[in-house]
Amino acid sequence: MTSATVEPTTGIRQTTDRVIHFSSSSGNTDRFVQKLGIEATRIPLDGTPVQARAPFVLVVPTYGAEGKGHVPPKVVAFLNDPVNRSHLLGVIGAGNTNFHDTYCLAADIIAAKCQVPVFYKFELMGTPDDVDRVREGLEALWRRR
Repeated sequence: MTSATVEPTTGIRQTTDRVIHFSSSSGNTDRFVQKLGIEATRIPLDGTPVQARAPFVLVVPTYGAEGKGHVPPKVVAFLNDPVNRSHLLGVIGAGNTNFHDTYCLAADIIAAKCQVPVFYKFELMGTPDDVDRVREGLEALWRRR
């Protein structure tokens, strides 16, 4: 579910969705976001640029082996756009606790670099409780804005 539109002259997908996320071809993060039942824009795997036109929360998985590559390259490219960074309110991290110290490390890295909070962390596709907590947290965030 998305309200993203493609700007015809540039090919950039512009969105006012309050959640933007990246998910690899495994689709774990995408399945979690879909369970939230809210409009969200997925950063495409094909490299099509996305530009946020309103404040949003980023949902991101952690990638890579210990010590390198934790933030997916497509997310790095997305956040290299100053317009996107200016609308970023916070991050929700997806990860795998089997990787101990690197669990949801991408969310921590992005939060530190962009000076925004990490709102929540969940494992793999998340549990029903995770979905409820994130949905409630997002609803509370939007009410405060």
